Amino acid sequence: MQDFTGVPCVVDLATMREAVTELGGDPAKVNPLAPAELVIDHSVIIDVFGRPDAFERNVDFEYERNKERYQFLRWGQGAFDEFKVVPPGTGIVHQVNIEHLARVVMTRGGQAYPDTLVGTDSHTTMVNGLGVLGWGVGGIEAEAAMLGQPVSMLIPRVVGFKLTGEIPAGSTATDVVLTITEMLRRHGVVGKFVEFYGEGVGAVPLANRATIGNMSPEFGSTAAIFPIDDETIRYLKLTGRSDAQIELVEAYAKEQGLWHDPAREPVFSETLELDLSTVVPSIAGPKRPQDRIELTDAKSSFRKSVHDYTDDAEPAPLPHNHVDEAGRESFPASDAPALAFADDDAEPVVVHSAANGNEGRPTRPTLVKTPDRGEFELDHGAVVIASITSCTNTSNPSVMLGAALLARNAVDRGLSVKPWVKTSMRPAPRSSPTTTRRPASGRTWRSSATTSSATAARPASATPARWPRRSPRPSTRPTSRSSRCCRATATSRAGSTPTSR
Repeated sequence: MQDFTGVPCVVDLATMREAVTELGGDPAKVNPLAPAELVIDHSVIIDVFGRPDAFERNVDFEYERNKERYQFLRWGQGAFDEFKVVPPGTGIVHQVNIEHLARVVMTRGGQAYPDTLVGTDSHTTMVNGLGVLGWGVGGIEAEAAMLGQPVSMLIPRVVGFKLTGEIPAGSTATDVVLTITEMLRRHGVVGKFVEFYGEGVGAVPLANRATIGNMSPEFGSTAAIFPIDDETIRYLKLTGRSDAQIELVEAYAKEQGLWHDPAREPVFSETLELDLSTVVPSIAGPKRPQDRIELTDAKSSFRKSVHDYTDDAEPAPLPHNHVDEAGRESFPASDAPALAFADDDAEPVVVHSAANGNEGRPTRPTLVKTPDRGEFELDHGAVVIASITSCTNTSNPSVMLGAALLARNAVDRGLSVKPWVKTSMRPAPRSSPTTTRRPASGRTWRSSATTSSATAARPASATPARWPRRSPRPSTRPTSRSSRCCRATATSRAGSTPTSR
C-alpha cells in the first residue's frame, strides 16, 4: 500500500491497541495477521524542477511537510509484527513491489504457496508481470485482508491472450500496451481475468510484462497476469533475490504446473491473439488510453480533436500592410521597396510562442509573464508538463533508455526546453538498470532540463526497515487524538489461496 491509504490503516491498529489497553488486555497482541507492507511514495510535491538539486530540495520539503506522519509510520513499523515501511525517497510503490517485496512463492508455517496480494492502488496489477496474482481494492477490503479476513469474489471468466512474434525495432512496451488496451477494451474484459500465453510470451522481457500488467485498470480487467518462466527467474536474479528463494520459485512452479509451456494451448473462457511484430509506434488519447493513435497520424488527429475543446477560430490570413501596398504599386522589374525602422540597431525582442505553426488549427495566443522564465505565449495544445513519473514507464529500462537517447539527439540538434514546459523525472529504484544510473544518460537529462525531481535513487533491495538519516525519530507512541483521525485502509500479503490476501 502507499502512504495515503497506509496512514489510516496504522491509525486503526493504534486505536485498537488503545482500546485493548483500556480493557486491561495486552496491546502487543494487536498485530496484522497477514504480512503488510507500506511504501511512502505518494506525498511528494514537485516544487523544484529543471535544476541539478531538484531531487534533494523536493525530498527536504517532503520531510518538512510530513514530519508528523513519518514519525507515526516509523513508530508503527517498530510496534507491529508483520508490518514493514519503505522510507520516502526509495521508489514508486509498484516498482518496489516487483523489485523487492514480491516473493512469487510464499512460505509460512512450513508450507509453500503462490504469492498473492491485494493493494490499495489500482495499478497494483503491475506485479502480475512477475506471475503474482494481485489487484487493487478499496481500503476497507484491504484492511479486512490484513486482519485475516478472506477476500470473497465470484469465479471470474478468464480471457486467454495469445502472443506470437516479437516486438519490432522502433516499437516499445508502451506501444504494445496501447495496442493490447485497444483490443481488450473492444472485446470487453470488465470483471474478468486476462492471462497471457503462447510462444510470444518468452520474447517479452519482464519489464515489458510489468508495463502490460500495470495497465490492467485501463483494460478494465481485474488482473492481467503472465506465467512464471525463465524470464521470471532471470529477473529475480537481477533484482537480488536470494538463491534459496529463486530455487524455490522455479521448483514450486514446475511441480504445481505453473511453469510456462509455450506449446501448450490452455482452455480459457474466451481468447484473443496478437502478433507482436505488427505493433507500431502509438500514442494514447486524446481522452482515453484505448483511443490509440498511430504516431504517423498524430498531427492530423490533434488538429481534428482540438475542435472538441474550443470554439476559437483558425487564424485569418495575414493582413496586407503598407509594404505590400508599395510592392503592388512598384514597376514589376524594379527593386523591392526598402524597409526602414525607427531603431535598426536595437536588440530584437524574442518572445517564445506556442502559437508558431498554428495555421490550420484553432488558436488564441495568450501572453504569460513569469518572474523566473520571462515572457512567452501559450496557445491551444501547448505541452506544459513533460513528466516521466509513472511506474508504467520508469521501471522499464528500454523505455527509459529510449527517452534518454531521444533527449540526447534533441540536444545535439540544438533543441531546448521551452520556457512554459515544467519538466520532471521520477526515477526507478537502483535495482532497475535504468538510464538514471548511467553517466552519459545523466548528461542528457541535465542538458534537456529533465532532472530527477522526486523519488529516491536508493536501492529498493535495501532493508525496508532502514530509514534515511534525515528521517525524524519518534520517541513515543501516537496520542489518542492523532490515532482517531482517519478511516483505515491497508494492503496485505498472505494466505494459501488467491482469495485469502
